[in-house]
Amino acid sequence: MAGSDDSFDIVIVGGGPVGLSFAASLGQSELKVAVVEQQPLERLADPAFDGREIALTHASIRILRELGAWDAIPASHKSPLQGARVLNGSSPFALCFDSPRGSGEPLGFLVPNCGIRDVLFKIIRLQDHAQLICGHSVVDAATSHKRAVITLSDGRRLTARLLVAADSRLSATRDLLGIGADINRLGKAMLICRVRHERAHHQIAVEWFDHHQTIAMLPLMEGVSSLLLTLHLNEADRLLALDDDLFLRELTNRCRGRLGELTLASNRHSYPLVTTWAHKFWAPSAALIGDAAIGMHPVTAHGFNISLSGQKQLAHRILTACRDRRDIADPDMLHGYESCLRRSAAPLYNATNLLVGLYSGEHLAARLARHAGLRFAQYLPFVRHGISAMLRR
Repeated sequence: MAGSDDSFDIVIVGGGPVGLSFAASLGQSELKVAVVEQQPLERLADPAFDGREIALTHASIRILRELGAWDAIPASHKSPLQGARVLNGSSPFALCFDSPRGSGEPLGFLVPNCGIRDVLFKIIRLQDHAQLICGHSVVDAATSHKRAVITLSDGRRLTARLLVAADSRLSATRDLLGIGADINRLGKAMLICRVRHERAHHQIAVEWFDHHQTIAMLPLMEGVSSLLLTLHLNEADRLLALDDDLFLRELTNRCRGRLGELTLASNRHSYPLVTTWAHKFWAPSAALIGDAAIGMHPVTAHGFNISLSGQKQLAHRILTACRDRRDIADPDMLHGYESCLRRSAAPLYNATNLLVGLYSGEHLAARLARHAGLRFAQYLPFVRHGISAMLRR
């Protein structure tokens, strides 16, 4: 699209890992792309540790490798996940997920969210086709079948053939486009920190469901794990306000000493739990990717993997349209993207929500159902192997 400096082929709202990966996916084209991010450039260039560790499947690793990101992530930031255990309350029984014997391949890898953001930002900075517009939010967006017009908080107006929203599960751009969403505020928060512990984790993730809480321990380097504690909002706030000694004492008690004595290896972070599913993933001259389209519950650790796959689907369709000299905002193409993403994401999204409902229930019937369900699944190899295969995809 020819024109002024404020005229682009594609404007991406949101400079998180999904928005940046989408911009990187378009790097082989001649499309003029803008990435609008409300954070200042300095924070994007040097992302702070935010507590979040991303569990990457092998399919996601292939996408990041194609973008030149995977090999740029330091080896010390890549923690192999050799297996997972799911427990219920004080029962010693565990549902086990492991790599196939003799495969020599982990289920996936854990990588800090800030590390993924860092390498994707550096890739975008080296590409001529993409322009970063930082420190400004989108205050208005209007679309038609011919173009999108975006107004920034400083009054600047951008025009584009396609507007792509990647600005979180509570996307302001999605609202400006008039696209509704099913938003479920769960009334809980996930409190995250890294901890050192006495006992070895053997690169095995552990998640256990207990009264009024869910705890996950994700294995990082030797003797260090990322601890995720899901609690009601007021309880999470109380723990967050404790000094380090009291906080660690509570963590050790809540973990029932499973990994021995704990010490803090990072600062603490808390995130309210919200799930979203947009009613549409596109509008005239606009599309949604990442959490703006689908905000998964983190219990299955698949949100970023779905988002990364979704942005690749859209980028592939756009690049194909460019090659064939077709409209990059063709409604049939955008509808095809939506249909494909819905088919691939809906089963896992719905199954995750059912799982959360079962494992967050506190009444006796729910607790008994959890225990029975874990034992039942353990003796159905196609369940365990199917989930393990999904993790490796």
